[in-house]
Amino acid sequence: MNILMVLTSHDEMGDTGHKTGFWLEEFASPYYAFLDAGATITLASPKGGQPPVDPNSDSEDAQTDATRRFKRDEAAQADLAKTVELGSVSVDGFDAVFYPGGHGPLWDLANDTDSIRVIESAYAQGKVVGAVCHAPGVLRDVKGPDGEPLVKGRKVTGFTNGEEDGVGLTNVVPFLVEDMLRERGGDYQKGDDWTSHVEVDERLITGQNPMSSEATADAVIRALQG
Repeated sequence: MNILMVLTSHDEMGDTGHKTGFWLEEFASPYYAFLDAGATITLASPKGGQPPVDPNSDSEDAQTDATRRFKRDEAAQADLAKTVELGSVSVDGFDAVFYPGGHGPLWDLANDTDSIRVIESAYAQGKVVGAVCHAPGVLRDVKGPDGEPLVKGRKVTGFTNGEEDGVGLTNVVPFLVEDMLRERGGDYQKGDDWTSHVEVDERLITGQNPMSSEATADAVIRALQG
């Protein structure tokens, strides 16, 4: 299995003065799920190099077994520090593309032409596309092979309006993931706020929130192995 993981390069939470980036758990859990399943992982981001970690995801109360493992793993840290520029990436050699969340992707990856190209090419070539929490937002402008929004008519999930309201950022984010997926014709499904929930629609696999990151990665692995 060759898996491309794409992370945000965006570190500003709108005009609030607060920092954002990718959510550490949503990177670490899938990273180790893939690694432990024998996958070869390539990390990419729009700007290349070290992607920004959302500081809230690095707080003590946000730590999990996977994030603690990452903090002990010098090789993984070195790998993350040198992500390749997304514009240089071809999906031809990969079996799946996976997007960790955090608020950052709503500002850069949702609009990024290279990201859109990567997802559209991957799906058209029969590869698996996975995204968790805010990362389903990167599907906003992605078209399927039929020219319609990729999510149209497909079961999808992502960070709920209730969860966004719970963190007080409804009026800060450029768009709400739940609303966008519905507007693009997605068959949006969700579990209770802050519980693990994953939707699998053939090769499109989405997770609702940070609690869903490991389960989303496991679903990607099962799709690749099946």
